Amino acid sequence: MIYKKVGNLKLQKSKLAAQLLLYAVTDRCWLHTGQTLAQQVEQALQGGITMLQLREKQMSEEDFLTEAQEIKKLTDAYQVPLIINDNLTVACQSNAAGLHIGQDDGSIAAARQTLGKGKILGVSARTIEQAQAAQAAGADYLGVGAVFGSNTKNDAKNISLDTLKGICQSVKIPVVAIGGITEDKLPTLLHTGIAGVAVISAVFAQPNISNACQRLFKILND
Repeated sequence: MIYKKVGNLKLQKSKLAAQLLLYAVTDRCWLHTGQTLAQQVEQALQGGITMLQLREKQMSEEDFLTEAQEIKKLTDAYQVPLIINDNLTVACQSNAAGLHIGQDDGSIAAARQTLGKGKILGVSARTIEQAQAAQAAGADYLGVGAVFGSNTKNDAKNISLDTLKGICQSVKIPVVAIGGITEDKLPTLLHTGIAGVAVISAVFAQPNISNACQRLFKILND
């Protein structure tokens, strides 16, 4: 990405959009036998992911914080932002780069106020109305889906590519697509206006995580 002499706000938005290009989201159901989550995360970092979201729905807050602090050492080493899923306390105490919350995970404005202006706040959205409300409340980016269904959320409902395009056109903040995205399906998303894709099984379920990331990155970068 080429940066021109523009205002700081535009520069920051450009940088965030670049960081969202290949956004990996962890899920323990894809842990390979004999490997730790940290080992798989490092393989993804070696493969070229540009952002990582740490997602732990079944872990105590104390253990989640300990894990976040461990994973942050890895992401810092690769200069990749670490985003914490749905736990504001862990995001703050681990000094992660930011937080991602859903529509039912509390007030977006309150999360923005607690995080402060220097942290990244991502919000899930399925409609133009939700997207615009999240932007107004202080979201820095949107996660929109599920575009192709989901292997990790049984209650996830598909949205159309037209809806995805409409959301991208209706907001000024960057949008990442999520939900059932694979190498084969990825090209159909490239002209929707998204800044990048959030992927789970397309990375962590693969026998060679690093190679899978490299292939995804090449499709996105080309």
